[in-house]
Amino acid sequence: MADLFVVHHRRLVGLASLLVDDRRTAEDVVQEAFAGLYRRWSHLRDPQAAVAFLDRAVVNGGRDSLRRRRTAGAAVLRLVPRPEELDSAEHTAVAHHEADRLWAAVTALPTRQRQVLVLRYYLDQSELEIADTLGISAGSVKKHASRGIAALAREWEGRS
Repeated sequence: MADLFVVHHRRLVGLASLLVDDRRTAEDVVQEAFAGLYRRWSHLRDPQAAVAFLDRAVVNGGRDSLRRRRTAGAAVLRLVPRPEELDSAEHTAVAHHEADRLWAAVTALPTRQRQVLVLRYYLDQSELEIADTLGISAGSVKKHASRGIAALAREWEGRS
């Protein structure tokens, strides 16, 4: 269990940050995912499934967090951190501009399209893994990915 934490914690916090746009909330979501795994460890048939359990728990925890935020009348949701929130000192002015453009385009996507694209391109999950993680059909994954990419392309070309 400790090895899973060392290997996957940073990646899961990154995933949760993309989904909830708040580092503290992302860390809480990941902590809850690991706590849930710990509580269910003895019931886990295949220890290799622990990573998939954590991925799914983080996505679901992020979704729950967003739902709570929405019902509380929270601010607009964001997918990727704004450039001024990034820790990297290597970003140039051009990189900041490009990241801002991408941030604006991604946050304009509907939630399901955003989730599918994050799981596909951030976690590099297959269509079947995304379908399993989100609890939707593989056909829905394809539909949301296609529509999300098309919307990003239109937005990107429209601002060039």
